[in-house]
Amino acid sequence: MFWNPTIERMPKKDLEKIQEKKLRALVNNAYNYSPFYRKKFDELGIKPENIRSLEDVEKLPFTRKVDLRENYPFGMFAVPLSQIVRFHASSGTTGKPTLVGYTESDIKVWAESLCRGLVSCGVTHEDVIQIAYGYGLFTGGLGFHYAAEMIGATALPISTGNTARQIELMRDLGVTAIACTPSYMLYMAEFAEKMGASLKDTKLRIGIFGAEPWSEETRKRIEEKTGITAYDVYGTSELSGPLFTECTERSGLHIWADHFLIEVIDPKTGERLGEGEKGELVVTTLSKEAMPLIRWRTGDITVMETEKCSCGRTHPRIMRILGRSDDMLIIRGVNVFPSQVEHVLMQIPELGEHYMIILDRVENLDEMTIQVELNEKVQIDKPAEIINLKRRAEEKLKSVLGVHANVEIVNPGTIQRFEGKAKRIIDKRKI
Repeated sequence: MFWNPTIERMPKKDLEKIQEKKLRALVNNAYNYSPFYRKKFDELGIKPENIRSLEDVEKLPFTRKVDLRENYPFGMFAVPLSQIVRFHASSGTTGKPTLVGYTESDIKVWAESLCRGLVSCGVTHEDVIQIAYGYGLFTGGLGFHYAAEMIGATALPISTGNTARQIELMRDLGVTAIACTPSYMLYMAEFAEKMGASLKDTKLRIGIFGAEPWSEETRKRIEEKTGITAYDVYGTSELSGPLFTECTERSGLHIWADHFLIEVIDPKTGERLGEGEKGELVVTTLSKEAMPLIRWRTGDITVMETEKCSCGRTHPRIMRILGRSDDMLIIRGVNVFPSQVEHVLMQIPELGEHYMIILDRVENLDEMTIQVELNEKVQIDKPAEIINLKRRAEEKLKSVLGVHANVEIVNPGTIQRFEGKAKRIIDKRKI
């Protein structure tokens, strides 16, 4: 049911016709039923009849997270509350929470989008899927739960935490697929080894990982430690949680163009970038009813490709998320993404998967220290070897980041583990 070649292999021109029709309907509905967008359009002198083609999307205003917070709780909604069947919300750790409402149709589109993704990376109705994302206001757990059940797979809604129980049930129930953060998957593999077990001895064959930046090197380490095939998943709570995955080709995440229109822009100027250029992902929701988003600035840095994938799907793809435009680190005037740090560290086999970036300001100058564990399988006893490893890591980081980082190599198990999203940055600077 969720492998739909008519839609997923639809010629690009036919997809664009669907997008144009839905874009016009979206703008009309937003203008008539969303006070927020009506005000935005009026300020810019835009009327629904001004938007006739996909190129006209550039005339429309961007929507930012601050808009959601300023209009909390219901100011972004375009339907009456009687049509809302569910709320989800962010944690609100950086201010007001962002609240998202869903109609019955919104839930269906969300689940169907992720279903397409799961099927594209090999999940079937015969799989048992362990869902180790959080349930509740966080969208990860329920997103995978609904998609798994739609496919007809067996859902194990274990949520986060209780790692020993996670591993026990994985073995006892014959789990074949898992959805969680990549850092937690590495933690589970490490935990299993301490229990005298190995995830390679389970029936697990597929892992779908997201909710935090991770590198190709981390993918390789997960696969080496567990024997599974690891896939990337993308979504934001504002868009509807997890929505898009890689297919078995693993050459980008498929964005379902019949429901979403994407752009990549220069995060500083807002200008649209061409295919293959790195910039901020902007998404327009073409099918959402409760809280439609027009040119939603995700803050995520990526590259867009529109050529047909080797799998035959014609929908556009985004490459692995490279970092965030809004949590990008600026060290002595140099832009640094945590994903760049991970990319370098994971290429050094003597180093482990767990690291922490510590920022401080000494005599008015930024200082970056990176604590990273030794690989537990590597035996280094001599101080000279540690010094040499430290120097190598610092040189590699400098060549990639363009700024010096002090590397502290610590024993395995030293750095705090996280069962949800990993916290990789401690910023002590008073900026």
